[in-house]
Amino acid sequence: MTEIITAELVSIDEPLGADKRAVIDALAQRVAAQGRATDGARLAEDAWAREEKDETGLPGGIAIPHAKSAAVTQASLAFARLTPGVDFGAEDGGADLVFLIAAPDTAAEEHLAVLSKLARSLMRDDFTAGLRAARNAEEVVAIVRDAISDSPASEAPASRAEARSAAPAPAPADDALLIDGRPARIVAVTACATGIAHTFMAADALTATGQKEGIDLVVEPQGSSGYKAIEQRVIDEADAVIFAVDVDVREQTRFAGKPVVRAGVKRGIEQPAQMIREAVAAAKNPNAPRVPAASGAASTRQAAPTSLGGAVRRALLTGVSYMIPFVAGGGLLIALGFALAGYQIASPHEGADVNNAVYTLQNFALWNLPPEGLGYYLGAVAFQIGGLSFGFLVPALAGYIAYGIADRPGIAPGFVAGAVATFMGAGFIGAIVGGLLAGLAAWWLNRLDVPRWLRGLMPVVIIPLLASIFASGLLLMVFGGPIAALSVALNAWLGSLTGAGVILLGVILGLMMCFDLGGPVNKVAYGFATANLAQGIAGDERYLQIMAAVMAAGMVPPLAMALASTVLGRGLFTAPERENGKAAWLLGAAFISEGAIPFAAADVFRVIPAMMVGGAVTGALSMAFAVTSRAPHGGVFVFFAIDNFWLWLVAIAAGTIVSAVSVVLLKRFVRRRPVEADVPAVAVTA
Repeated sequence: MTEIITAELVSIDEPLGADKRAVIDALAQRVAAQGRATDGARLAEDAWAREEKDETGLPGGIAIPHAKSAAVTQASLAFARLTPGVDFGAEDGGADLVFLIAAPDTAAEEHLAVLSKLARSLMRDDFTAGLRAARNAEEVVAIVRDAISDSPASEAPASRAEARSAAPAPAPADDALLIDGRPARIVAVTACATGIAHTFMAADALTATGQKEGIDLVVEPQGSSGYKAIEQRVIDEADAVIFAVDVDVREQTRFAGKPVVRAGVKRGIEQPAQMIREAVAAAKNPNAPRVPAASGAASTRQAAPTSLGGAVRRALLTGVSYMIPFVAGGGLLIALGFALAGYQIASPHEGADVNNAVYTLQNFALWNLPPEGLGYYLGAVAFQIGGLSFGFLVPALAGYIAYGIADRPGIAPGFVAGAVATFMGAGFIGAIVGGLLAGLAAWWLNRLDVPRWLRGLMPVVIIPLLASIFASGLLLMVFGGPIAALSVALNAWLGSLTGAGVILLGVILGLMMCFDLGGPVNKVAYGFATANLAQGIAGDERYLQIMAAVMAAGMVPPLAMALASTVLGRGLFTAPERENGKAAWLLGAAFISEGAIPFAAADVFRVIPAMMVGGAVTGALSMAFAVTSRAPHGGVFVFFAIDNFWLWLVAIAAGTIVSAVSVVLLKRFVRRRPVEADVPAVAVTA
């Protein structure tokens, strides 16, 4: 394990460049020159991508650029002592001590443990002073090897008893850190994207500050090599929780109900005292945000959104994500009904005020089959279930937008607002407006400081009542009419499109579907198509054409990356990417756009533009061919619900080839500019 650093990986007072990119490039090339990485440029780009996401400069003249990279073959540390220092983003100035931490993307636990020891050593003044005083590379290697020797790394105590025996804390000098006359009890979790450096530095900073302040504090660093969970008894006794994390907290439900302070992992390193004081204040505040009962859900006591745009974006994504299962399940059932009973199952029944499906179910049963036989009857059953599922589309969208803002108290008023939007004919846009109004009303009501005897009634009676009156009342009396008029105007505009206008609409939808692979732009296009699919099934083929174009364009990214990585340009992709490419064939065929996300996340500026070009081609051709789809999801596997199926495949193939060729050319001839992609993944994509 001590061979993780050698004298050849050390640079003492050499000029490596005037900026941090040059320093990272130089250190990455040193790693590659020693045979520890297959491609120094790839390692540098992976480290730079991490740097772009969150600068690695730390107080005290330290920087720790790092990456887990497929180019690394042996876990390594490359070190530079710089004169003068180079700016890595720390508030107190440039860094003169720079460690490049390079780990294989499949690094073994023992390697990650060694790297975490180095990160923790950087928090010690004697360690950094020794590095600054070292006369040559050999002395640096000796200092580092001593720090990462096989002696057990200091782990965060897993119980309060261990914490006390390890380092008894003095009583707090500040009464603000007392709760009921005793030192506050705080538990914390630290975690960063790579789980190597910042995770453990934040853990040590919080632990040391807690001991200094006299706080009873236990930290659980969740690193790449695993983590030792804090005892549940300790969590239960804690007054509050600190999450200094850049990624999701593992097993977050262990902390459910505890007052919580959340921030990025670097704040845990740079401002541990402030975070501790905020956690103690949260423990004393009955209105403080709390850890939700389900991991990833919104807190039952939400803090005010730091960004209105960000809060709205998250709420919309939540609403669409929860809506999609209603649409996908209902749409596929409707498509199955068509396959079993024919399209006439949706037509009005002669001499009745209902369609053929309803008439069949009202007048026949399994033991009394209609003249058309069992298949027709089962088709009527599937069609009717699917139609009822579709009926939840607008209410579910509004309800879960409200849920994304206010958690469970927002669901009921959100669903009611969605039902009102349906009643008013406000549709998809009305659901968005109603969901936002209901969510904001429920969020505000949930923050009111009410008497204890009233708190139990708030989420089950008072909030649903008042928030429903507010949101649905505004829709009925103010917003519903104008939104319904807007929907009518949109429908009229779509009806007026002919020729080039139809093709342009296909181009726009294709670009939106491939822009962010499951993000808000993608969801707007998919939500527009699915929200109007019921009208298409009722006879308006314009919406069936839009649905076909949207699904076809959404299939292009994974299919194109599969073609590029497994056939056209294998040498331009890493072995893991080629493996992802094999899986992407099936994902693309099933309209699961997440198959392209690993490629886009690693190379956003070359992959996304190439995907958008192909998506635009496919959307335009699908609309030009007048392909229709009565299914909202399923890709080629719902062929029976797609008219002009072979022309639809031609459109998909054309876009796939254009995107695949484009990405190969971009990778071959355009220099990559690595920036972390913000591409949220959703369970069922659009």
